Amino acid sequence: MSIIIETIKAIRITLIIWLLTAIIYPGFVLLVGQYLFPFSANGSIMLDINAQPIGSTLIGQGFISDRYFHSRPSAVRYSQGRKAQPTGISGSSNLAPSNPALKEMILKEAEKFQNENKKPIADLIYTSGSGLDPHISLKAARQQVERIARARGIKEDDIIPLLTKYIDGRFLGVFGEPGVNILRLNYALDLQEINRQQNQ
Repeated sequence: MSIIIETIKAIRITLIIWLLTAIIYPGFVLLVGQYLFPFSANGSIMLDINAQPIGSTLIGQGFISDRYFHSRPSAVRYSQGRKAQPTGISGSSNLAPSNPALKEMILKEAEKFQNENKKPIADLIYTSGSGLDPHISLKAARQQVERIARARGIKEDDIIPLLTKYIDGRFLGVFGEPGVNILRLNYALDLQEINRQQNQ
Protein backbone atom coordinates (compact mmCIF):
# COMPACT_ATOMS: atom_id res chain seq x y z
CA MET A 1 0.00 0.00 0.00
CA SER A 2 2.88 2.38 0.83
CA ILE A 3 4.34 1.81 -2.65
CA ILE A 4 1.10 3.01 -4.27
CA ILE A 5 1.00 6.09 -2.01
CA GLU A 6 4.64 6.92 -2.77
CA THR A 7 4.03 6.43 -6.49
CA ILE A 8 1.07 8.81 -6.37
CA LYS A 9 3.21 11.37 -4.52
CA ALA A 10 5.98 11.06 -7.09
CA ILE A 11 3.53 11.52 -9.98
CA ARG A 12 1.96 14.52 -8.24
CA ILE A 13 5.36 16.17 -7.63
CA THR A 14 6.38 15.49 -11.24
CA LEU A 15 3.18 17.12 -12.52
CA ILE A 16 3.65 20.16 -10.26
CA ILE A 17 7.28 20.62 -11.35
CA TRP A 18 6.25 20.17 -15.00
CA LEU A 19 3.49 22.75 -14.57
CA LEU A 20 5.89 25.23 -12.96
CA THR A 21 8.86 24.77 -15.30
CA ALA A 22 7.15 23.99 -18.61
CA ILE A 23 4.07 26.23 -18.50
CA ILE A 24 3.98 28.85 -15.74
CA TYR A 25 7.63 30.01 -15.85
CA PRO A 26 7.97 30.12 -19.69
CA GLY A 27 4.56 31.83 -19.91
CA PHE A 28 5.64 34.44 -17.35
CA VAL A 29 8.94 35.08 -19.18
CA LEU A 30 7.08 35.36 -22.50
CA LEU A 31 4.58 37.89 -21.12
CA VAL A 32 7.27 39.99 -19.42
CA GLY A 33 9.41 39.96 -22.57
CA GLN A 34 6.53 40.92 -24.86
CA TYR A 35 5.31 43.64 -22.51
CA LEU A 36 8.62 45.23 -21.44
CA PHE A 37 10.97 44.36 -24.33
CA PRO A 38 8.85 43.62 -27.44
CA PHE A 39 11.59 44.55 -29.95
CA SER A 40 14.20 42.29 -28.37
CA ALA A 41 11.74 39.49 -27.59
CA ASN A 42 10.73 39.26 -31.25
CA GLY A 43 14.27 38.90 -32.60
CA SER A 44 15.30 42.58 -32.90
CA ILE A 45 14.01 42.63 -36.48
CA MET A 46 14.59 45.90 -38.34
CA LEU A 47 11.96 47.16 -40.78
CA ASP A 48 12.55 49.46 -43.72
CA ILE A 49 10.41 52.50 -44.59
CA ASN A 50 7.91 50.14 -46.27
CA ALA A 51 7.58 48.10 -43.05
CA GLN A 52 9.39 45.16 -44.66
CA PRO A 53 11.91 43.18 -42.55
CA ILE A 54 15.51 43.68 -43.62
CA GLY A 55 17.26 41.61 -40.95
CA SER A 56 18.02 41.27 -37.27
CA THR A 57 20.35 43.67 -35.48
CA LEU A 58 21.66 40.65 -33.55
CA ILE A 59 22.79 38.61 -36.57
CA GLY A 60 25.54 39.57 -38.99
CA GLN A 61 24.88 39.89 -42.70
CA GLY A 62 27.25 39.80 -45.63
CA PHE A 63 27.43 43.17 -47.38
CA ILE A 64 29.60 42.96 -50.47
CA SER A 65 28.83 46.21 -52.31
CA ASP A 66 31.35 49.06 -52.04
CA ARG A 67 28.40 51.28 -51.05
CA TYR A 68 28.09 49.52 -47.68
CA PHE A 69 30.18 48.85 -44.60
CA HIS A 70 31.43 45.27 -44.68
CA SER A 71 31.00 42.90 -41.76
CA ARG A 72 33.51 40.57 -40.21
CA PRO A 73 34.30 37.51 -42.32
CA SER A 74 32.20 34.52 -41.36
CA ALA A 75 32.98 30.81 -41.14
CA VAL A 76 29.29 30.17 -41.83
CA ARG A 77 27.33 31.53 -44.76
CA TYR A 78 26.03 35.01 -44.03
CA SER A 79 22.73 36.06 -45.47
CA GLN A 80 23.43 38.49 -48.29
CA GLY A 81 21.53 41.61 -47.69
CA ARG A 82 19.86 44.06 -47.18
CA LYS A 83 16.66 42.10 -47.91
CA ALA A 84 18.20 39.17 -46.08
CA GLN A 85 16.80 36.25 -44.20
CA PRO A 86 19.12 35.15 -41.36
CA THR A 87 20.49 31.66 -41.86
CA GLY A 88 20.10 30.72 -38.20
CA ILE A 89 23.42 28.90 -38.40
CA SER A 90 26.08 29.80 -35.89
CA GLY A 91 29.56 28.49 -35.46
CA SER A 92 33.26 28.97 -35.96
CA SER A 93 35.51 27.26 -38.50
CA ASN A 94 36.81 24.83 -35.84
CA LEU A 95 40.24 25.09 -37.44
CA ALA A 96 43.16 24.92 -35.02
CA PRO A 97 45.76 27.75 -35.09
CA SER A 98 48.21 25.24 -36.56
CA ASN A 99 45.88 24.36 -39.46
CA PRO A 100 47.22 25.66 -42.82
CA ALA A 101 43.64 26.20 -44.06
CA LEU A 102 43.04 28.79 -41.32
CA LYS A 103 46.24 30.64 -42.22
CA GLU A 104 45.21 30.60 -45.87
CA MET A 105 41.78 32.06 -45.05
CA ILE A 106 43.31 34.89 -43.01
CA LEU A 107 45.95 35.68 -45.64
CA LYS A 108 43.23 35.80 -48.31
CA GLU A 109 41.26 38.36 -46.30
CA ALA A 110 44.41 40.37 -45.52
CA GLU A 111 45.37 40.42 -49.20
CA LYS A 112 42.23 42.41 -50.03
CA PHE A 113 43.44 45.25 -47.82
CA GLN A 114 47.02 45.06 -49.04
CA ASN A 115 45.74 45.47 -52.61
CA GLU A 116 44.12 48.72 -51.46
CA ASN A 117 47.33 49.78 -49.63
CA LYS A 118 45.53 49.59 -46.28
CA LYS A 119 46.61 47.94 -43.07
CA PRO A 120 44.48 44.86 -42.26
CA ILE A 121 42.41 45.30 -39.10
CA ALA A 122 41.85 42.25 -36.88
CA ASP A 123 38.06 42.17 -36.92
CA LEU A 124 37.97 42.45 -40.72
CA ILE A 125 40.23 39.45 -41.31
CA TYR A 126 39.40 37.16 -38.35
CA THR A 127 36.01 35.49 -37.93
CA SER A 128 34.14 35.69 -34.63
CA GLY A 129 33.37 32.67 -32.46
CA SER A 130 29.70 32.63 -33.45
CA GLY A 131 30.34 33.44 -37.09
CA LEU A 132 27.38 35.85 -36.96
CA ASP A 133 28.82 38.92 -35.26
CA PRO A 134 26.71 41.99 -36.20
CA HIS A 135 29.38 44.47 -35.05
CA ILE A 136 32.77 45.72 -36.13
CA SER A 137 35.08 48.02 -34.20
CA LEU A 138 34.96 51.77 -34.73
CA LYS A 139 38.49 51.56 -36.15
CA ALA A 140 37.38 48.97 -38.73
CA ALA A 141 34.39 51.11 -39.66
CA ARG A 142 36.50 54.26 -40.07
CA GLN A 143 38.82 52.44 -42.45
CA GLN A 144 35.89 51.84 -44.80
CA VAL A 145 34.57 55.41 -44.86
CA GLU A 146 36.71 56.52 -47.80
CA ARG A 147 35.55 53.63 -50.00
CA ILE A 148 31.87 54.18 -49.18
CA ALA A 149 32.04 57.94 -49.70
CA ARG A 150 33.65 57.38 -53.11
CA ALA A 151 31.06 54.75 -54.12
CA ARG A 152 28.13 56.92 -53.06
CA GLY A 153 29.55 60.18 -54.36
CA ILE A 154 29.35 61.93 -51.00
CA LYS A 155 31.80 63.48 -48.52
CA GLU A 156 33.37 61.46 -45.73
CA ASP A 157 32.04 64.07 -43.29
CA ASP A 158 28.51 63.00 -44.26
CA ILE A 159 29.21 59.47 -43.03
CA ILE A 160 31.23 60.03 -39.86
CA PRO A 161 28.28 61.28 -37.71
CA LEU A 162 26.47 58.01 -38.44
CA LEU A 163 29.40 56.02 -37.02
CA THR A 164 29.03 57.79 -33.70
CA LYS A 165 25.26 57.39 -33.72
CA TYR A 166 25.28 53.63 -34.22
CA ILE A 167 27.96 52.62 -31.73
CA ASP A 168 26.74 50.01 -29.25
CA GLY A 169 28.57 50.36 -25.93
CA ARG A 170 29.93 47.64 -23.69
CA PHE A 171 27.38 45.15 -22.38
CA LEU A 172 26.24 46.40 -18.95
CA GLY A 173 28.92 49.07 -19.35
CA VAL A 174 31.64 46.54 -18.50
CA PHE A 175 31.79 43.50 -20.79
CA GLY A 176 33.25 43.44 -24.29
CA GLU A 177 34.25 46.35 -26.48
CA PRO A 178 32.13 49.06 -28.11
CA GLY A 179 31.17 48.18 -31.68
CA VAL A 180 29.29 49.59 -34.66
CA ASN A 181 26.15 47.70 -35.68
CA ILE A 182 26.56 47.10 -39.42
CA LEU A 183 22.91 46.55 -40.35
CA ARG A 184 21.70 49.69 -38.60
CA LEU A 185 24.57 51.74 -40.00
CA ASN A 186 24.10 50.56 -43.58
CA TYR A 187 20.37 51.18 -43.47
CA ALA A 188 21.03 54.67 -42.10
CA LEU A 189 23.26 55.28 -45.13
CA ASP A 190 20.40 54.30 -47.44
CA LEU A 191 17.95 56.55 -45.58
CA GLN A 192 20.42 59.42 -45.80
CA GLU A 193 20.66 58.93 -49.56
CA ILE A 194 16.85 58.78 -49.93
CA ASN A 195 16.47 62.02 -47.95
CA ARG A 196 19.16 63.71 -50.00
CA GLN A 197 17.46 62.74 -53.27
CA GLN A 198 14.09 63.98 -52.02
CA ASN A 199 15.58 67.34 -51.05
CA GLN A 200 17.17 67.90 -54.43
